[in-house]
Amino acid sequence: MSKDEISIPLILKIESGVTAHIGDILKAEGITKVTILFGNGLVAMFGDTVFESFKKADVEVLHYQEMDTVDFKDISDLAFELPNKTQAIIGMGGGKVIDAAKYIGFLLKIPFISVPTSSSSDGFSSSSASLTVDGHRKSLPAKLAYGILVDTDVIKSAPVRFLYSGIGDMVSKISSTYDWQHEEDQGYDEVNDFSYMVAKKAVNSFVRTPFESITDELFLKELLDSLAMSGIANEIAGSSAPTSGSEHLISHALDSFLEMPQLHGVQVGIATYIMCKICDHRWKRVDDLFTKSGFWDYCATLELKVSDYSKAIDLAPSIKPYRHTYLHEEKYRELAKELLVTDEKLKAILK
Repeated sequence: MSKDEISIPLILKIESGVTAHIGDILKAEGITKVTILFGNGLVAMFGDTVFESFKKADVEVLHYQEMDTVDFKDISDLAFELPNKTQAIIGMGGGKVIDAAKYIGFLLKIPFISVPTSSSSDGFSSSSASLTVDGHRKSLPAKLAYGILVDTDVIKSAPVRFLYSGIGDMVSKISSTYDWQHEEDQGYDEVNDFSYMVAKKAVNSFVRTPFESITDELFLKELLDSLAMSGIANEIAGSSAPTSGSEHLISHALDSFLEMPQLHGVQVGIATYIMCKICDHRWKRVDDLFTKSGFWDYCATLELKVSDYSKAIDLAPSIKPYRHTYLHEEKYRELAKELLVTDEKLKAILK
């Protein structure tokens, strides 16, 4: 593939009841021999439905197992132990198993089918995998999904914290695109206009979706559609710049020193509000959505600390020293730290 070409998923199904039809969907694409990796405990929850689907469609499951590791060596070893006739690797579950399956697809040069069971981030549609290498979490190139199959019934059944994480991760595109434009303005990067447009359209479509409850079918579908579009924006750009800016650096910094970090999207959502407020960029839109969805109320139950977020803001530039986000400038780091103790919404969730 030349640098002027991009990959996109050839299968995209985000609807109620998809789990019971996975076999038919893959059979229609000529995929008849598969390996499935399940997240921890998910064989008991979804195994019967999935295996029955494959049986009806005459799709053979050559190997299946639960996987709860993102260790680079474990995943690489498994990749080369899989049956040679495997035509596609399916990852069903949360971020860990999705990352494992997409990296195996990358190593074996076979299609990767993404079947997320929660909406906690856009990882199910991205072409990078967050794996542990020599004890440290690293983002490695992986396989963009050949197919994305999301059952909205399954997403509804997941703990609500995963929905809040997805909301936070999706809203972050408001600040990440603003950061990316800042990098170009400062001469540090060049914005890909099409990628930028896709990322902006994705978040704008989501935040303008009317809802009474975050489990409304339309709201869930918009959230998942928009998260999927975010992965495509990164593929077009050839980097995560369109969807990951200062707000993600704060979250990654928190991950680096907290013994028990919160869900990625929850940390990112809080950091998005911080960055939008200090840049005076669409922060009211973020606040309105967080208030109506219950995101702020959920955050207030987590015993978050001002000192942790202050430390993360100082560490942020070191997470990706080759970037030049707003937080790479001392002025904005100081404004962000000041906001932690002066803003009423943040004072309500940070102790």
